[in-house]
Amino acid sequence: MDRLKTFLIYTLIVVGFFIFSEFLINVSLNTTYKTIGRKDNLTQVQIYQAEATKVNGRMKGTIYQTQENPIEAKYLQVDFYSARNVKLGTKYIEVEKGKEEQEFELYFRLNNVNYYDISRTNEKTQTEMELLPADLTKPEIIVGTIFAILMFM
Repeated sequence: MDRLKTFLIYTLIVVGFFIFSEFLINVSLNTTYKTIGRKDNLTQVQIYQAEATKVNGRMKGTIYQTQENPIEAKYLQVDFYSARNVKLGTKYIEVEKGKEEQEFELYFRLNNVNYYDISRTNEKTQTEMELLPADLTKPEIIVGTIFAILMFM
């Protein structure tokens, strides 16, 4: 019985350390993100999160299309710039016709992004930058953690 108690205590210590370290890692990574600026005046596009670190970034927003103020273009072109107005990269967001609200998320890997500019276009005229994979959702993290714990047991 004492051996089982000791095993249980060690297991709880390892799991507690894992949860604590994951918490610290996520907090430290999220504190490195700084808000980046916007240099356009498109009223149909609302950005509620635009952040970047020294090497990558993320942008989340919503496209609103009303009958009075629709977006006639096929794509929204997002250009990313440095502090010295050097264009670092371009990403296109396809505008879905007939939807009043369209959510979008962009994850990018560019160095020292300072601001972005959104414009409308009907065709992709430049090469798109490579996107980063999306953030893991909470259920994916939980399942991955359970599999990792099972592998070590």
